[in-house]
Amino acid sequence: MELDFIDNINEYGENVVRLYNFDKSQAIKFRDLIQDVIVDKKQKLVLSQVNFIETRNCNLVLGLFKTDEGIFSVDGETFYCALTLEGYQHMLNLLEPFCKKETKGYQYLYDLDNPTDFLFAPAGTR
Repeated sequence: MELDFIDNINEYGENVVRLYNFDKSQAIKFRDLIQDVIVDKKQKLVLSQVNFIETRNCNLVLGLFKTDEGIFSVDGETFYCALTLEGYQHMLNLLEPFCKKETKGYQYLYDLDNPTDFLFAPAGTR
């Protein structure tokens, strides 16, 4: 599983942080990490510290927030995904199809009015 940031993906200046190049077993590990660390323990999850995720040009920190804000960054290298508990529970539901079978499909992990999307794409495309 790899993590990267792609700037200006369209004419609106939107960006994407993407997790890509993974199989069903890694999707299950990622889902279980979110459940265990964020939902159950209420702690933040630093993806650069996860042994099966290779970071390319950014780091992503997933953490609980009072409102669903989505992904933001101060420096263009470290990104923060700020969602409510309900936002992460919804994300777990969106991850579920990737944990049931191998797929070439993709999924945006939240639907917020935010310039940076969070793309989950096993094949690395969108």
